[in-house]
Amino acid sequence: MRRMATGDLSLGRPKGWEDWRWQMANRIRTPQQLSAAFPRLTADPDLMSVIAKYPMAITPYYASLIRRVDSADPVFQMCVPRSQELADPPFLMPDPLEECHDMPVPGMVHRYPDRALVIATTMCSTYCRHCTRKRIAGTRETSITKRRLEQIANYLTEHPQVSDVIISGGDPLTMSTENLEMVLSRLRQVPSVQIIRIGTRVPVVLPMRITDELCQMLRKYHPIWINTHFNHPQELTPESIAACNRLSDAGVPLGNQSVLLRGVNDRPQIIEQLCRALVRNRIRPYYLYQCDLVRGVEHFRTPVSRGLEIMEYLRGRLSGLAIPTFVVDAPHGGGKIPVLPSYVVSQSPTHTVLRNYEGMLIAYPEPQGWFESECCRPQEDSAPGVWELTAGQYSRIQPERTLRQARRQPCCTSDESVRDF
Repeated sequence: MRRMATGDLSLGRPKGWEDWRWQMANRIRTPQQLSAAFPRLTADPDLMSVIAKYPMAITPYYASLIRRVDSADPVFQMCVPRSQELADPPFLMPDPLEECHDMPVPGMVHRYPDRALVIATTMCSTYCRHCTRKRIAGTRETSITKRRLEQIANYLTEHPQVSDVIISGGDPLTMSTENLEMVLSRLRQVPSVQIIRIGTRVPVVLPMRITDELCQMLRKYHPIWINTHFNHPQELTPESIAACNRLSDAGVPLGNQSVLLRGVNDRPQIIEQLCRALVRNRIRPYYLYQCDLVRGVEHFRTPVSRGLEIMEYLRGRLSGLAIPTFVVDAPHGGGKIPVLPSYVVSQSPTHTVLRNYEGMLIAYPEPQGWFESECCRPQEDSAPGVWELTAGQYSRIQPERTLRQARRQPCCTSDESVRDF
């Protein structure tokens, strides 16, 4: 199916399409605009109620990435409001991370000792239906004032332990270049601020915003890091890749923070494809988030076990550079907790038994002399059980018929291989 857009693509893109300001001015904001953009869309009787509670905005560019006008399309799910957003189990909260409780200055969250987060704007070009700040995003489209920015800068000056500041929102890159520079310039005047990071989804939903003018401005305030938010390979288009390349060429390291979303990207193969594409385009997969306990996102949440399954799948198939950290951003302001499959099988004073991605169990000896015990050379054939590994009698339990074993040359020793190389 051809790509959908706010007009008939056979007539070409409207004048102004490449101008990010035109995209902002022509966002899909109302049910009438949504119906005009997608005539085949089945009317949702609760659409007005959803939009009244959680505003809608979709850039024409991002709408053009929708290939099917239903919930089978990942982009459709992430930007088009649905009645499921009105379902709120009692354990969901407007602010599960309790950002408001960790806000010593309005508009700034200080949770970790050395980091602070500045909410520079409440506006996004496209409002993600899974947003962790659904309580504020788009309800009023405002940006930080000079007075508020000065209060934040004064707080940072008085708390020199904060060396890393994240500029978030909303989406900071929806601000004018001048207003964004005002924020960056003032933060750079705080002596203890070493690193400035920007969290943005603009390269995904509004790539034409990444202009040469913006990149030249960002260069002035290095070290600047940017974390963007690709969730699905369908979002990696020539336009978004070109936008990310412009940032990288301007010396801005790029990371990516994905959210695990039911029916969108909760299959291991999708995350693998996404991570490969990101690294290929100089974007480091940084975090894979478990969906937060936010009101309005229950239909997106997956079991934590699904994230563990995905991480188990990625290990051994992707290099460490391409594997994100799976985290749960804990309720009550508990912060990001990494969640990993268990690779430690057993431990004794002398050996730790580890499991690799194939299921191979390896006895890793602790440093000799660390514990008072005799050390003997372990047998090289496969052990009969885990106890023999922890006792140091064997060095491994080797599964049969792994792909790696099939590739090995049984006739060559490691020394011979090195000499041949």
